[in-house]
Amino acid sequence: MKDKPKRNFKKHLAAGVCFLLSAAVILLAAFFPAEKKEVEAEKRIVRVWNVDTFEGGRGSRTAFLKSAARRVEKKRSGVYYLIGSYTAEGAEAAFAEGKAPDVLSFGVGLSAYLERSQPLPYSFPGGEVGGKTLAYPWCKGGYALFSKSDDFQEEGKTAISCGGSNLAEAAAFLSGVRGEAMSSDLAYTKFLSGEYRYLLGTQRDLCRFKTRGENVFYRPLPAFCDLYQYFSVLSTEKRDDCLALLDELLASGEKLGEIGMYPAEEDGDFAEKPASTVGVFSSREALGEILQAARQGDEKNLRKFLKTV
Repeated sequence: MKDKPKRNFKKHLAAGVCFLLSAAVILLAAFFPAEKKEVEAEKRIVRVWNVDTFEGGRGSRTAFLKSAARRVEKKRSGVYYLIGSYTAEGAEAAFAEGKAPDVLSFGVGLSAYLERSQPLPYSFPGGEVGGKTLAYPWCKGGYALFSKSDDFQEEGKTAISCGGSNLAEAAAFLSGVRGEAMSSDLAYTKFLSGEYRYLLGTQRDLCRFKTRGENVFYRPLPAFCDLYQYFSVLSTEKRDDCLALLDELLASGEKLGEIGMYPAEEDGDFAEKPASTVGVFSSREALGEILQAARQGDEKNLRKFLKTV
């Protein structure tokens, strides 16, 4: 009988411990979900789609964007850039389904995204619509005439390199160069084999020649350039984070050599400032008219589509 109070004490102690543990669990359940939601709310995901509509120099523009994004993430707390690579066809199909990123990195021909693009605090003719700059280039390429000798007066056939959706035939016509248009790979190999005396190519060919150690001479063709990679902001709520990435890209001009490209508004040994370009939001129909005018030698009709840089 003397042991009974002890047993009662143990029962009360156990009950008290259970009560405290239950209370602790309730408190944790009450407070931590809110804290977790708060942390998640602070995290901002910025979706960036990179669409290559023309051939670059070397390496990947998507990878370059990722590197720039990681640098911004270290400077801006809570933001994360999700970089994806799309084809032009894939981006158009996504738009038709009602999908769109926060940032679009793209070249000429994606007119569907015009209505979603917001005005930028920069100015560039190729990205202007209705007096507002809706897209701004963060890098560019360029056209050049290549030769195996420094005599550019010698007679000979010219292979015109067409890579991606670039308007190489327009560049040729405006530069006073006549030749045969073909795929970039075919033009490159036919030039190297000696089948063609000249090659109207781009920054990609220059990178190829350097990699192979080929002794090739070249002259920049600054009459026209459509080889710009543009940046458009499509999100209102994430605008500041989007612009932070653009600013980082524009401050990374000296790094563009890593991918064989050039700063958008700077002259270089190869990418001399062009005289004209086309609007980045040009429709596919307009681009078709440009090529047709170039092939027919219709300068008057061609110049209706050009913008002075």
